[in-house]
Amino acid sequence: MLLRADMDALPVAEATGLSYASVQLGTDSYGKEVPVMHACGHDVHVACLLGAAHLLASHREAWAGSVAFVFQPAEETGDGARAMVESDLAGLLPRIDVALAQHVLAAPAAVVGTHAGPTLSAADSLRITVFGRGAHGSMPQASVDPVVLAAMIVIRLQTVVARETRPGEPVVLTVGKLQAGTKSNVISDHVVIELNIRTHSPETRSAVLEAIHRIVDGECQASGSPRPATYEFFDQFPLTDNDLDATNRVAEAFRAYFGERAVALPAQSASEDFSDIPNALGAPYCYWGIGGTDPELYRKAEEAGRVAEQVPVNHSALFAPVIQPTLETGIEALVVAALAWIGAPVPGASGRDRA
Repeated sequence: MLLRADMDALPVAEATGLSYASVQLGTDSYGKEVPVMHACGHDVHVACLLGAAHLLASHREAWAGSVAFVFQPAEETGDGARAMVESDLAGLLPRIDVALAQHVLAAPAAVVGTHAGPTLSAADSLRITVFGRGAHGSMPQASVDPVVLAAMIVIRLQTVVARETRPGEPVVLTVGKLQAGTKSNVISDHVVIELNIRTHSPETRSAVLEAIHRIVDGECQASGSPRPATYEFFDQFPLTDNDLDATNRVAEAFRAYFGERAVALPAQSASEDFSDIPNALGAPYCYWGIGGTDPELYRKAEEAGRVAEQVPVNHSALFAPVIQPTLETGIEALVVAALAWIGAPVPGASGRDRA
């Protein structure tokens, strides 16, 4: 079996005020110096997997088989798992019957949640460049203004989810970057649009991408663009589609050990690249969530109807999972899930016998 933790950080300046808050700087892919923070809880994931490895190694008599502990880089850019696969990860491993992983979320600490089927969305980041004809700002008649063209595209893209996908279908389309020009009185000759698409099925993904191409190409034609738009994919993530049997087995083990703290996890619009590893190995997998927010803080925010405003989420500069019971729960979850395959019957929550 395989247990995996991601271990990269984000270019975020930590604002938690904690005594152990990150003050590190790093260099991004453009060579720019940026702050570095574990704003998505990957430090929690690493600590939990190390703890699980220690427990399993310390109680070797309680289980049989082989366990591979995989610490994966570059999850945030969507290419870390793929890079490991392409570097012959399979050649370093025994036969893998199942792959397991978890993620800390902005939910009450000590809670563990599972979800069978599509759990995390596929994600595609797409860079679109549309072209116009540059001119002086005082002579717009001599131009084909790509800013106006891009503005029309952004407005029309809002209809893809609102009018071209079935109500209730999990789809997100976000325009995150719109870049044009160098000066207020210069009409640029191109605009760069970067957008992010998140879907839960290959069919929906194809339909959304087709709609984007149709809208962009149509608006370029309507504006008299002198060149066709260009399209470039980057930061792509696969669909996390939890195996039904594997997830049911993990969920049953969690219910036996954690009791009422084992809950159903709603499908998420976030994305992960973990599934690239078991997909390449031909192994079923289960990916679950653990809570990391102080339970009292979460309870008060929930009672006030202000969870969104008062509970920092992943990628926030204020995201700070409480150390306990988050780490204890994360370690236990990994061990309990692993023992569902390789160990003796999982003890009840009251026994707290972690061997």
